[in-house]
Formats: sequence, C-alpha cells, structure tokens
Amino acid sequence: MTMKAFLAASLIWALGTGGVFAMDLDSAKAKGLVGETPDGYIAAVGATSDREVLHLVQDVNTKRREVYEQLAAKNKADIRSVEALAGAKAIQRTPNGQMVYLDGRWQQKQ
Repeated sequence: MTMKAFLAASLIWALGTGGVFAMDLDSAKAKGLVGETPDGYIAAVGATSDREVLHLVQDVNTKRREVYEQLAAKNKADIRSVEALAGAKAIQRTPNGQMVYLDGRWQQKQ
C-alpha cells in the first residue's frame, strides 16, 4: 500500500470516529451548526456562544489533531499535508446540504 493510500484510509477512519460525540457531531452538522473546513477540522458556522457547540468543536478537533500527529509521525509526513488531505476527504464525504468552508466562506455543499 502506498503512503498516500495508507494516509487516505487512515484519515477516512479518523474522520468517521467521533467517540462519544459521534451522534452530537452528526446532529450539529445536520442542523448547520458546524461544518468541515479544508484544514481537516470542524468549526462553528458563524459566531456562536453556544457552549455545547464550542465544546463539541474543541473536543472533535483535539481528537483529530492527535490522529493527524500520529499519522504524520508514522509516515514521516508534514502535519499540514495530513491536515489538508483530511480536509479534502472530509469535504468530499460531506453530504449535500451540510455546511463546508470553501473559498473563504461557509456554504451548503451542493
């Protein structure tokens, strides 16, 4: 398996695992409260002071960062490359109608 194929498979697994927050993440995405970004992380859509949303974003991103760091170290890759690949895969896998951050703005994926 090539490094790129391994990274892609690992990233798909990492993006799909949300631990105890999996249902909350799916719900937040479905409601348009959070969305995927090109850097491999999620973010709140627009300004929010909702502590639950902010906690979810922080928790998911912390877990993703840990996975990205492990993948980068294991494959002797730059973490920014891993994050970018993860972001591209996450946006690609985002269902139509959910929010993604592209071209400097939030938009519903078509």
